[in-house]
Amino acid sequence: MEQYLTVTALTKYIKAKLEGDKHLFSILLKGEISNFKRHSRGHLYYTLKDEGAQISAIMFSRDADKLTFTPKEGDHVLITGRISLYEPSGTYSIQVTSMKLDGIGELYLKYETLKKELEEKGYFALEHKREIPKFPKAIGVVTSPTGAVIEDIKHTVSRRYLLTEIHLYPALVQGPDSAMSIRNQILLANTLKEVDVLIVGRGGGSIEDLWGFNEMPVIDAIYNSKIPVITAIGHETDYTLSDFVSDLRAPTPTAAAELATPNKADLIIKINESVDQIQYKTKQVLSYKSRDLVYIDERLERLSPSGKLELLKEKIDRASKDIHLLFQGKLENDHKKLELYHSRLKSPLDQIKMLSQKRDNLHEKLKEKILSIFTQKTYQFDVLRTKIQGLNPLVMMDQGFALIKKDQNIITSANDLHIGDDVDIKFKDGTLGAKITKKVGS
Repeated sequence: MEQYLTVTALTKYIKAKLEGDKHLFSILLKGEISNFKRHSRGHLYYTLKDEGAQISAIMFSRDADKLTFTPKEGDHVLITGRISLYEPSGTYSIQVTSMKLDGIGELYLKYETLKKELEEKGYFALEHKREIPKFPKAIGVVTSPTGAVIEDIKHTVSRRYLLTEIHLYPALVQGPDSAMSIRNQILLANTLKEVDVLIVGRGGGSIEDLWGFNEMPVIDAIYNSKIPVITAIGHETDYTLSDFVSDLRAPTPTAAAELATPNKADLIIKINESVDQIQYKTKQVLSYKSRDLVYIDERLERLSPSGKLELLKEKIDRASKDIHLLFQGKLENDHKKLELYHSRLKSPLDQIKMLSQKRDNLHEKLKEKILSIFTQKTYQFDVLRTKIQGLNPLVMMDQGFALIKKDQNIITSANDLHIGDDVDIKFKDGTLGAKITKKVGS
């Protein structure tokens, strides 16, 4: 009779086979990290893959804490681990116990570690940077004698600035001996003291090709150089530790040559501007001096003996005029005082005559005032008379009106009379007696 296994039994069997195989107990693998996740407890979960396959990986926190780098998506790594099978899902994975960066990754880690150390020691400090000379008489180039770098620099310098020389210090720029070769040429340039600035560089390449510029012999030589150093290493996006230590970093050898030399076209423009400025300043100075000369000439003219005599003569004339005006004013004041005293010393007849004339003047003014008051009062009287006439009953009677009285009381309403009453009707020329015989209206 056929016997059927359960899925659990089969999974347990496969788990025992995989985890019990001594060839799978300690495995060395390399690949690229994908789907990387870090658990809150410190465990690392990711997929290790290459061009043809992939496998799930887990690294527990006790092993992850020992890592010397921070893993991330896309890192190429070398790992040590063992095969493990998870029974509920029937999937297998590798349990990682150790991990390190593979190849370029190790170089990058070394690069970052050394960069951090150098920064902490002050190798990159701005106060250590030397100023690049504006008009170098000689430029030193530390590079390969057969590469395109030296030719690019020569061509650029000849195009921009013909007043400088190029000194080549040939060096190996790739390989295990490159760092010492570059270092020795930098030291040689400092010993000979024949150049004003150094360009240290090479063409593009991988991180392994450029690694010589990340080694301490080159870094120390640049840092201790008495000659300012411009680095032009690799492509524009490549950065070596020498770039951070140097006084100036250029993205390309051509750019380094441009940074080391002035542009003749710019110099010509600057010279022309300076000539214009000198001419303008010269004209300005001549103008100022001409004006000063005029002032000095005027001062000399004023300070000459004849000039002083003229000034003194003018002062005397002014003083004479002032004295004349002063005496003239004094004479006029005395004349007025004399006339005042003379008026006070008049005879009694003159005084009587003057008082009589004054009395006559006052009498005329009194007559004028009385006439004015009389005219005003007459006008006011006429106005009042007109108003009174408008209120006089006799005037009203001239227009046909009459005054009715009963028992000497003036009647103003028909309601005050009754049929049979005796009344007196006064006209302007007499009074009539009457009896009321009829009433019309209310």
